[in-house]
Amino acid sequence: MFIEYLRDFLQTTGFAAMTWAEAGMLVVALILLYLGIKKDYEPLLLVPIGFGMLLANLPLAGLMDEGGLLRHIYQGVALGIFPPLIFLGVGAMTDFGPLIANPKSILLGAAAQMGIFAALLGAVLLGFPIEQAASIGIIGGADGPTAIYLTSRLAPEILAAIAIAAYSYMALVPIIQPPIARLIVPKSERQIVMTQMRTVSKTERILFPIVVTLLGSLIVPSAAPLLGMLMLGNLFRECGVVDRLSNTAQNELMNIVTIFLGVTVGATANGNTFLTPQTLGIVALGLVAFSFGTAGGLLMGRIMCKATGGKVNPLIGAAGVSAVPMAARVVQKLGQEENPRNYLLMHAMGPNVAGVVGSAVVAGILLSALG
Repeated sequence: MFIEYLRDFLQTTGFAAMTWAEAGMLVVALILLYLGIKKDYEPLLLVPIGFGMLLANLPLAGLMDEGGLLRHIYQGVALGIFPPLIFLGVGAMTDFGPLIANPKSILLGAAAQMGIFAALLGAVLLGFPIEQAASIGIIGGADGPTAIYLTSRLAPEILAAIAIAAYSYMALVPIIQPPIARLIVPKSERQIVMTQMRTVSKTERILFPIVVTLLGSLIVPSAAPLLGMLMLGNLFRECGVVDRLSNTAQNELMNIVTIFLGVTVGATANGNTFLTPQTLGIVALGLVAFSFGTAGGLLMGRIMCKATGGKVNPLIGAAGVSAVPMAARVVQKLGQEENPRNYLLMHAMGPNVAGVVGSAVVAGILLSALG
């Protein structure tokens, strides 16, 4: 009798119901948790994504089934709510002063979006549907929330692969970008010392988010959700009369939405759709997108260097991808290695924040064309 009860109990456990696909996804989840915790690779996203993946692949738990807990929270992704809220927090934390002081930096941010279109074209040539190709290409913008927002609209079936690839490459910026920078920019140009930037007035800082929202949203209406929330957060930061709102956007709201976004995006990864050759193709094309984006910014930097008679250090073009502020810090480190008198951080922040705006605009264009 006891043996029968024990056998019946064991048949109701997740161990008995586990498939090879679920077991494989649990291993992937543990790897992501290891990378986030032990290696410190984008831990604020990889830890919740990894744990969300673990929860969703527990046999019989049903957390992503109709009516499941994570299924309900996932509506914030499916309805396009969480990524714009992340942008609200990013805007509240971002200083657009370097871009305002040097508007030409927007050319570097625009050039770095080249990776998006290069990977999009490559994905189409490899047979991906155009909607999936656009979602793969957006990885080149090095902007996780934008990648999630666009993919949830165009190709939700590959959302997990896109999110993991996007955040993994953002975490690997210090490894990926330096070799590309040394390959494209000669040593003599890497040593260029740039002059100090002008001081930006408070009036300019307040007008900037308002003007950008108006112009950007009128030109590309589909970009308004991301661009508008980004600039609202920045207005909270700069206007000086809503410190409580600015602090909430930067801290409590940002942290809550990051948890929900990461866990539910991870929960979309199941073995049947994730452990496929298609996922490997997405990860590979994501690297192409990111590399081409970095190269595009550097090449524009070299053009600007020639056009200004050597006043622009082309390295700052590498910061045109929107991995804020990591890409700018990589540029600062590279500049210091070549010339100890080189202080490129604030110069690099201009194209860095321009890249955030640029990736949101490109996402709006793709959504308008394909959505």
